[in-house]
Amino acid sequence: MKKFGLLFVLCVVMIAFVAACSEKGNTVRIGVNAEMTGDMPAVGESCKKAAEMAVKEINDAGGIDVAGQKYKVELFVEDNAGKPDQSASAAQKLITQQKVHAIVGPNATRYALPASEIAESSKVVMITPWSTNPKTTLDAKTNAPKKYVFRACFIDPFQGRVVAKFALETLKAKKAAVLYDVASEYNKGIAEIFKDTFEQSGGKVVAFETYTTNDKDFSGQLTKIKKAQPDMMFLPNYYSEIPLQIQQAKRLGINVPFVGSDSWGSQELHKLCGNDCEGYYFSTHYAADAATPVATKFIEGFKAKYGTLPDDVAALTYDSFGLLFQALKSAAKLDRDSIRDALAKIPKYEGVTGNMQFKEGSGDPTKSAVIVQIKGGKFVYFAAANP
Repeated sequence: MKKFGLLFVLCVVMIAFVAACSEKGNTVRIGVNAEMTGDMPAVGESCKKAAEMAVKEINDAGGIDVAGQKYKVELFVEDNAGKPDQSASAAQKLITQQKVHAIVGPNATRYALPASEIAESSKVVMITPWSTNPKTTLDAKTNAPKKYVFRACFIDPFQGRVVAKFALETLKAKKAAVLYDVASEYNKGIAEIFKDTFEQSGGKVVAFETYTTNDKDFSGQLTKIKKAQPDMMFLPNYYSEIPLQIQQAKRLGINVPFVGSDSWGSQELHKLCGNDCEGYYFSTHYAADAATPVATKFIEGFKAKYGTLPDDVAALTYDSFGLLFQALKSAAKLDRDSIRDALAKIPKYEGVTGNMQFKEGSGDPTKSAVIVQIKGGKFVYFAAANP
């Protein structure tokens, strides 16, 4: 009886092992590396929601066809806690422990950069939905494009030019002031691009002030800005920082138009800033009130599922999964290299945030931007900006 019992246990274990291996072998494993906690949890939450929605839709439709075989998609979400070192650790865990075929995220540049190094060295596709800094997709030593790192968003040189042109032509500003986080690659990069473009186009940046991540008192910098008498002020900083900066500026009597970048684009900005942000503008990836049929379908589905309007991070995350799904459908087989090769050769993808494609050798898509205005607690479409 003891021998029979032992054999029975062994059989059960073997069946469970074979079933687990079979399940693992018949799923596409996609990881999400998101800022669920830390300094921008609203970003991570939007990313996670859109990822879960995209995966549910593809699985409800029967899964995805890769090289003639149907697969279900399995999602693995890791919290990078809004820290660069944990972003790298999360990427490492997804690759080595969860054995994912590809990763979506992180979103913010300061977290996407370290994660991208892990993805590239491990030869695993990573698509960042929201990191616009050019360095994310470039090799730090050679400045050549990384082979396995892509993005679903436009890049800062384009965005910086869009905002500078808007300030000059629409706001008729001749003198601009800039306040940015010098310790963040995203903020620093776009601030410098804005300054170069604005001055090359005939304007003058009369104040170019910096602070460091997590600073709360900007009175010294804002006092200098007030003395410089700008016509407008550019704040390429994250939604969680903007309310304090604008409130302190207004208390000092700085009453000029404030303009931001896509880092403003969280619904949390309305709660944190309220009327202090009313009437101001920022560049971003899509406008819900000027949506295409593809975007409208996504917006309606997201609202029905979560009860809120999707922000740009949600839209870009959904597009990141759409790009991956399209690549998988044309991949030669289900492995990391085949997915990378198929993604790089996508001729055109019609996404929520516009049409895009990757040119061979670059993980940066060709796509457009929009300018939105904050009106009545909403982000309202104002103008389009093409490459």
